[in-house]
Amino acid sequence: MSETSAQRWYERVPHPAVLIVSILIMTWGLTWLIPSGEYERHEVAGREAVIPGTFNLTDTPPPSPLAIFHAVPLGMVEAASIIFAVFIGGGLFRVLEATGALENLIGSLVNRLGHDRPAILVWLMTFVFGALGVAVGYENNIALVPIAVLLGTALGGDRLAGAGIAICGVGIGFAPPPINVYTVGVADQIAQLPLFSGALLRSVLCLGALAIAAHHVNRYLGRVRNRPERSLMASKDTTAEEDDTPPAIHTHRLGVRDWCVLGVFALGLAIMLYGVFALGWYINEIAATFFAIAVVAGLVGGMRPETLNARFFEGAASVTTGALLVGLARGIEVLLNEGHIADTIVHGLSAPLSALPVLGSALAMTVVHAIINFFIPSGSGQAMVTMPIMIPLSDLLGMTRQTAILAFQVGDGLTNMIVPTSGGTLAMLAIAGVPFDRWVRFFFPLLLKLFLLSWLVLTIAVFIQWGPA
Repeated sequence: MSETSAQRWYERVPHPAVLIVSILIMTWGLTWLIPSGEYERHEVAGREAVIPGTFNLTDTPPPSPLAIFHAVPLGMVEAASIIFAVFIGGGLFRVLEATGALENLIGSLVNRLGHDRPAILVWLMTFVFGALGVAVGYENNIALVPIAVLLGTALGGDRLAGAGIAICGVGIGFAPPPINVYTVGVADQIAQLPLFSGALLRSVLCLGALAIAAHHVNRYLGRVRNRPERSLMASKDTTAEEDDTPPAIHTHRLGVRDWCVLGVFALGLAIMLYGVFALGWYINEIAATFFAIAVVAGLVGGMRPETLNARFFEGAASVTTGALLVGLARGIEVLLNEGHIADTIVHGLSAPLSALPVLGSALAMTVVHAIINFFIPSGSGQAMVTMPIMIPLSDLLGMTRQTAILAFQVGDGLTNMIVPTSGGTLAMLAIAGVPFDRWVRFFFPLLLKLFLLSWLVLTIAVFIQWGPA
């Protein structure tokens, strides 16, 4: 089957707002079809985790039809921190772009490594973003997406090629990494395993997946460079002002003022990373750092306050659609909580696994976690809900706990990059100026390749009885 034929079923992906509202209506319908139920919970490492074997049905009445509409503003409120981070991130990069420092940096980088050999930069930057996904997390890298977008266009591609470098790199680095405090760390604590144990096999999977992603992005970039009309962004529906034609990079040089602006940006990122790792910072503190970088970098770049103000709000306005989609998607979780069916879904999906052989259960676990990720897109949140169930189940099946954790990472992490309920992905696409339907057409073939690789590694893990039981 050709790639064109394989893509036909998802070529008409609706606008994400239409898709999310449809899912909201479907979720409300499920609250009437699926009985409400809950697990008892206890505290693990300062957070609530379910207690296996304690699932009970409840008599919570389904929400009224008005709950569909009520869930939207409630979702906006619950996702407010990410929404404002998107607005501020959009403003930050419009300011940096207006100074010319980032464009000159990318132009100089392309000139130095050679515009005629784009594969070098595609592979290099995919692995760089992968390292950031491993070290920093998923949503924490939102601010760096426009750098990859500028690189993609400078290499003769389009915004989608740049978004692919950033989102695939960060997403894969976050999905099956050797270390990850949000997923592996939480799961290891629940499974009572040494923290980040089993890092070697996960590293092999992570590096292999990044290599496949780099090849996928480079192949798409080459197609766009050779035949621009084959770009998936050729008839894009986006409010982004920028053209996707490559800039005249041969004229770009880094001046003293550019170095000062980039120094402010690098210092701001360093402060942000210190705050994340040493002070427990998260989205609100990160957004505050973005705002501080925007103000200082704009002034250092020679902008008058009036110009800085105008550019910042231009950038914020350009990501409005994506920012609001983040809150709209959170409304799905609000409805699930109001109907008390999230635990019922987890219980129903995990029960059939006990009837499968060990290998079948390991592979099926990835699918189960992928489905659950649609309803619980938070990695640490899903770990707290599912791992207390999956770990005892893996013991009964004769599967090592390490393998069960890897199956969770694969199902949760890889689908983060495509489910419309993932606020981080919607935020990155908004800042990149890439519509969701074009992203699905670009990413879905890669997702299939990544799952095949992951299933191969999981098969090896089952047969070698990987890790402590």
